[in-house]
Amino acid sequence: MPIDAFDQTKAALLALGGQRVWSLMVTLFGDLVHAEGSAIDGPVLSDIMTGMDIRPEAVRVALHRLRNDGWIESTKFGRTRRHSLTTSSRLETLKASARIYANPTAHDAAWQLALLEDPADVTREDMTKHGFALLQPRVYLGSTSARPPDGALTLSGGEAPAWLRQKIAPQMLEAEYKALLPHLQMAEQSLARGMLDPLQTAILRCLIVHNWRRIVLRHPTLPPALLPDNWAGHKCHTLVNSLLVRFPRPPLIHMPPT
Repeated sequence: MPIDAFDQTKAALLALGGQRVWSLMVTLFGDLVHAEGSAIDGPVLSDIMTGMDIRPEAVRVALHRLRNDGWIESTKFGRTRRHSLTTSSRLETLKASARIYANPTAHDAAWQLALLEDPADVTREDMTKHGFALLQPRVYLGSTSARPPDGALTLSGGEAPAWLRQKIAPQMLEAEYKALLPHLQMAEQSLARGMLDPLQTAILRCLIVHNWRRIVLRHPTLPPALLPDNWAGHKCHTLVNSLLVRFPRPPLIHMPPT
C-alpha cells in the first residue's frame, strides 16, 4: 500500500489531541495485552510507541507512572523487561472493553425513564455507568436492559419526540464524534485489508481505540430511539468496529519500524 496513506491516517488521528503518553499506553495494553497471562516485551512496546512519534524518555516516564499506579507490572527476562496488566487493571479493562468493543448493531430498541426519589442518593457518574443519561435532576433515560438503582420509579418509553432526542444527546460529545468521523472514513477508504504490517496494524489499532474510548466511555450506550437522526456517534461506532475487524490484533513479536 502507499506508505503515505498510512502516515496520513496516523497523523490525522494523532492530531485529534488528548494523546497523553500514559493514556495511550493504557489503550495499547487494553487492546493488545488484555488477556490473562499475556504480556508485551520492552522492545515491542518501544517499536509501537516510537511509531507513534513518542520519545523514549516519555515512554520510560509513562511506564514508571503506570507501575506506581498499580496498572502494570514489569518482570525482567534476561536483558529484556516484560510488561503486563495487574489483576485489578485487567478487571477494569474488561469492564471498559464491553463498551469499547460492543457490536454497533446490538442495541435495545426500547427505552425507559428512571425517576429517583433523591438525586443525592446516586451520582450522575454512577448512573452513566449503569447505562442512564441525565435528562434533568432526578430524571434519567436509558435502554430497557439498563438496571436502575433500588427504589427508582421506572416507566417504559414510547416514541421519543425530536425535542427529547436533541436534549438527551450529549452535544459536546457530538462535536467530538464529528471531529473523529472523517478520519475514520479516511482510514476505511484508503487502508485495505492485509496491506499493513504488524507494526502499522498495532499503531493504527491503538490510535483508533484511543480516540474512540476517550469519547464513548463518557456517556451511556443509548438506544437509537433516544438519539437524533444521523447521530455521528453511531457512524463512528460502525466504522471503528469495521476497522478493528479489518485489522485484527497482530502477534506481539519484535516489530522493527518499516
